[in-house]
Amino acid sequence: MDETEFWEHVDAAREAAEGDPDEQADVLVDRLTQLDPDAVTYFARHFEVRYRRAYQWDLWAAAWILLDGVSDDAFDAFRCWLIGQGRHLFEVAAHDADALAELLEDFDEELDGEAEDLGFAADEAYEQLTGGELPDLGLPDRPSDPEGAPLDLEDDAALAERLPRLWERFRT
Repeated sequence: MDETEFWEHVDAAREAAEGDPDEQADVLVDRLTQLDPDAVTYFARHFEVRYRRAYQWDLWAAAWILLDGVSDDAFDAFRCWLIGQGRHLFEVAAHDADALAELLEDFDEELDGEAEDLGFAADEAYEQLTGGELPDLGLPDRPSDPEGAPLDLEDDAALAERLPRLWERFRT
């Protein structure tokens, strides 16, 4: 499975689920169980690479602004949600988190910003196909700290300075 196919599965699941993150995860599992176990492993690798890429201070700050504060676990779920939004939104946000101010037409913190189950879709599909656990993805260890310049997420002035457009749209 190449990167284009990965994003096609993500997009098709989101469209079928009409944007509902929980339903998107279910649809994605259904799609992945139509593939062979090796393809599911490649999907998992593509997902994990993007999940790690989103481990950035600026994206954590964006999640903090959008969701009015997030724990480590909530940031993990936010990164899954971000991947679930598709290639364009993910790539732009990974390059410039402040661009989410323009990319997100609507954002409801009760419905959006959390899609933890997407992060387990490949694991679930692989288990359904083989009865076993997803094999090691052959990736380096996860980074221990987010990429980029550290930020005190509880400092409103620092958040507003780091992500001014996002702050202006969602917090003022």
